[in-house]
Amino acid sequence: MSFALDLHSAAREHGQLCVGIDPHAQILEQWGLPDTVDGLAAFSDACVEAFAGHAAVVKPQVAFYERFGSAGFRVLERLIQRFRESRTLVIADAKRGDIGSTMQGYADAWLRPGSPLEVDALTLTPFLGVGSLAPAINTAFEYGKGVFVMAANSNPEAQEFQSQQIDGVTIAQQMVDACEALNSTHRSDVGIVVGATLSYALDLSRFTGPVLMPGVGAQGASFNDVREIAGKRVGQFYPNMSRGILTAGPDPDELRKRAVDQANWQ
Repeated sequence: MSFALDLHSAAREHGQLCVGIDPHAQILEQWGLPDTVDGLAAFSDACVEAFAGHAAVVKPQVAFYERFGSAGFRVLERLIQRFRESRTLVIADAKRGDIGSTMQGYADAWLRPGSPLEVDALTLTPFLGVGSLAPAINTAFEYGKGVFVMAANSNPEAQEFQSQQIDGVTIAQQMVDACEALNSTHRSDVGIVVGATLSYALDLSRFTGPVLMPGVGAQGASFNDVREIAGKRVGQFYPNMSRGILTAGPDPDELRKRAVDQANWQ
């Protein structure tokens, strides 16, 4: 079992696009839905109808479900279950990061088979050091799951911080290199997150895992930016698009059409 191989296989069938499932208040309002748990559930049902079996991978943003408390998590659990039943890969955008038993708790919640929140991959934040993520990475490896480590994010604050150099190497590059070192023993299931609006040089020429690339569409980047950053390794890159697709809703047919059209970017 290998998440990276599963992702590559899904991309051959459906294209290299990650569909962001981001039910923020503005998109619910645009769809004519109330900013309530019922609105959240209706949004989620439409997304499942639109994308299940038609997208290589989807990425629900956990925060937009968490804001409704336990009721929101119940909607999220159902969303995840239905996508996975359709064999659509799911990345939980939870950005977890901690140490020791706490990190293992997050790993058990999102990556251990049988958990109500079980997904195929999880985003991780390495501010405490890539080594602190070992419980999640080891759990992912054990069960054929994947992780995506924040390496070079697209927001200005992250770029200011992650472009700082230590011994002549940017923090972002050190994250990339540390993740690639893990891939030598983890079947390239350790992915990274690299913003498509990246404004400084980053060497990805030796990175073998999948690269999740937010920032395309509403955040200002284009698929040409993805191609420029990816270079010859474009087959490893998965742009994430949320608002650029969700604005086609609430009709599931229109959502599906928009996603399928955008998936042919490469």
